[in-house]
Amino acid sequence: MRLTTPPAGASWKHTGMRAGFEVAFFTDLSAGHHMTGHTTAHESSALWSVGYDVTVDSSWRTVAVHASNLTAAGKRGLTLTCDPTGRWIVNGELRPELDGCLDVDFESSAVTNTLPLHRLDFIEGVAVDVPAAFVRADDLRVERLEQRYTLIKASPEQILFHYESSTFEFACDLRYDSSGLVVEYPGIAIRET
Repeated sequence: MRLTTPPAGASWKHTGMRAGFEVAFFTDLSAGHHMTGHTTAHESSALWSVGYDVTVDSSWRTVAVHASNLTAAGKRGLTLTCDPTGRWIVNGELRPELDGCLDVDFESSAVTNTLPLHRLDFIEGVAVDVPAAFVRADDLRVERLEQRYTLIKASPEQILFHYESSTFEFACDLRYDSSGLVVEYPGIAIRET
């Protein structure tokens, strides 16, 4: 499965579980890639806004993350770094329970599901466990997310994965474009541009 370079920017409308909108911008760096974006949403009785900056190396492994959120409780900030062995530091604190996670995944975002697609060589029908450092939208707490991707079909027009998370006992099929950006995340988001 070969992916094209992500566009300069993209947007998603959140659906189902939440009402809201996300925008993201992509930049190639000399030694990697940078994603920056923002999501605002209303979910159940909660209102939140989350901004993020994610830097990945040339193989799409997460290196550094800066995030902020705004809720009724006020503003919060978050800094994460990940070394080449997969050890995470969250706001200055070593977090061994995140060891082995090579991606960050934001609860607020549809775009962070692109990271493992760019990083791994998937084979049709073969499930791959891809744990991630998961950032909650409401308070930016970080926890380990167990998840699995299985490539169902890859064509020049679309890429289809079966996604499972044992952490949330959740499964669905995710549809991506040729650049590895989610086009449809059932019950969560639909790509607008």
